[in-house]
Amino acid sequence: MSVEALLNGESKNVEYKLTPPSRSINYTKTAVAFANGQGGCLVFGVEDQTLRVVGIAEDKVFTVMDSISDAIVNSCEPLIIPDITMHDVAGKTVIVAEIAPGLQRPYHIKSLGQEQGTFVRVAGTTRQADQPTIRELTIEGSNRSFDQVQCLGLSVTEEDIEALCASLTKTAKDNAEDPEKVKTVTEKQLLQWGVLAEQDGQLVPTNAYAILTGNTAVRSVVQCGVFKGTTKAVFVDRREFAGTPQELIEESYQYVLRNIHMGARFKGVYRQDVYEIPPDAIRELIVNAIVHRSYIDHSSIQIAIYDDRLEITSPGRLPLGQTIERMKQGYSKIRNEALASAFEYMGYIEHWGSGILRVLQEVHDAGLPEPEFLGGDTDLRINIYRNGSETGSDDGIVTGLRRDSLSDDGIVTGLRRDSLSDDGITEETTSKTSAAPNAAIAVVPSQKERILDALRKNASISISDAIRILGVQERQAQRILKSLVEEGSAVKIGAARATRYAEAKKRTEPYE
Repeated sequence: MSVEALLNGESKNVEYKLTPPSRSINYTKTAVAFANGQGGCLVFGVEDQTLRVVGIAEDKVFTVMDSISDAIVNSCEPLIIPDITMHDVAGKTVIVAEIAPGLQRPYHIKSLGQEQGTFVRVAGTTRQADQPTIRELTIEGSNRSFDQVQCLGLSVTEEDIEALCASLTKTAKDNAEDPEKVKTVTEKQLLQWGVLAEQDGQLVPTNAYAILTGNTAVRSVVQCGVFKGTTKAVFVDRREFAGTPQELIEESYQYVLRNIHMGARFKGVYRQDVYEIPPDAIRELIVNAIVHRSYIDHSSIQIAIYDDRLEITSPGRLPLGQTIERMKQGYSKIRNEALASAFEYMGYIEHWGSGILRVLQEVHDAGLPEPEFLGGDTDLRINIYRNGSETGSDDGIVTGLRRDSLSDDGIVTGLRRDSLSDDGITEETTSKTSAAPNAAIAVVPSQKERILDALRKNASISISDAIRILGVQERQAQRILKSLVEEGSAVKIGAARATRYAEAKKRTEPYE
């Protein structure tokens, strides 16, 4: 870091001292915090409030440099060796002690002991580390992953292992474009990932096993809430979800969709749902929070919906080597190795590091402000700011509908007849409760009816066609098509990527 950059003010990686304090602990604890984090620089000879360069007297420079070096080397454990240099700034000498990120964490002040003497940087200040942070630093220092450590007090049977393998395999097939290509998870695979471990010739469950099975031995909870205004002062609704990662993802994802605005574009009988925040971005952030959070920290993932934004908070400081800037550039640093492997297999993670890039692109394409990334010292908070509009837009999209305006079969019950324009595009809406008693209701065809209409007009359709017609995720489209096949309204033709669907009554010869 250049001297000019060092003099721009204190930050997470820079701290000023006018002169070396008489009690060296006033700066050695900051050296410890830098070593436990991303590294940093102690700058001596600068006034922190005014940024005024006072300098160190020329006849004392070398004595001061030696005393700073001795204090840091002798006070800290494991050993921290600072790189101390002097620089001329406008004719005055400042001393810079640069501390590199440490690999033998946690670092602490010897005289205080590890429990009281471990410090970290939080929002540009040096603070004493709490027990979860110390445990996380210990895991980092041992080059292990917490989720691959044996879960004490938890045992596992062959039936338990088979049930987990079946659950992971089912999820992977549900998420796959071609389920037939998905390999079944085996006990050997769980061992390779670190979901299971061997001890004294016996299989034992790790923390990842507890998380993947929803066992309370490792706390895994998502708290969701809707708030009035832009603060947490007034609750409108709140829910807490616990269970397997698959359950947490789906339940919290659906909760968000139910509580943000949704518009609709109609072309003939076809309806396309348009949420104010891209659903794929929401799902990606929820998946990232669950797979990359710190499970040492017993806090919950929090998903808060305010009038102006969606806020997702994931417990735990950023892993060693990770920063918000690098994250936004697509750099991935895996905290939970076993979970990441299982999530990749299940299809929740496509390529490590690409998730945040996809979120940024989807939010940009939706015309929303760039997501805001905050924290990283004790937790990571990501804000996506909402559209804020509740009226029809120029392109005929209504953003004032809520998810609860839809019945289970996809019928909109809160639209007035006069809200439909000549070309079938909705221009204004009213809620179910505010519609006039005698107002005619415009009934939009259900999802099944829209698919059946498409089947009548075409020889056959593909999964991609169904997704486009309904404006839903692939899994939802697959469920609807499967339902139509089971009830005899449609037939399935071909397999894998060549699969297509046709209206049952059009069948004139045996299908493959």
